[in-house]
Amino acid sequence: MSDSGPPRSVVFEEFYAAYFRPLTIQLFAYTGDMATAQDMVQEAFCRALARWKRVSTMDDPAAWVRRVAWNLATSRWRRARTAMQFAQRQREEYAAAPSPDRVALAQALTALPAQQRRAVILHYLADLPINAIARQEGVAEGTVKSWLHRGRAVLAAQLTEKENYRG
Repeated sequence: MSDSGPPRSVVFEEFYAAYFRPLTIQLFAYTGDMATAQDMVQEAFCRALARWKRVSTMDDPAAWVRRVAWNLATSRWRRARTAMQFAQRQREEYAAAPSPDRVALAQALTALPAQQRRAVILHYLADLPINAIARQEGVAEGTVKSWLHRGRAVLAAQLTEKENYRG
């Protein structure tokens, strides 16, 4: 298909049908990602439709859509690069090894049933109040209190046992 553009009398639907695939292939070659290419070409066609009266009179409407799609892809790439650079600057480059107590706690937590483990973690590590945990888990506050009580008892036994073993 020639890139010289459609005759001026072509309706948008015919223009779209004729150029969507070739422009998507071109954008795929540019971006290396088919989903991104399709998204950018689709957005470019949406913008062309909004300005169809003006775009349809251009010498090469397909070139206009291509340029818009390439600009959109470049902008997306720049935003992604900026976000990645920001995340890298914010990321802690060095994380200290967990203390022996933290390792022992993490290991002891695995002895708890899942519901008790979640309740203990949410209450003591995430600092959530009992009513918030109850809402999140869809249970009564008394149930959360029971999970916390049982969880603490198991953890105390596990951690005391480990301490006695080390001592």
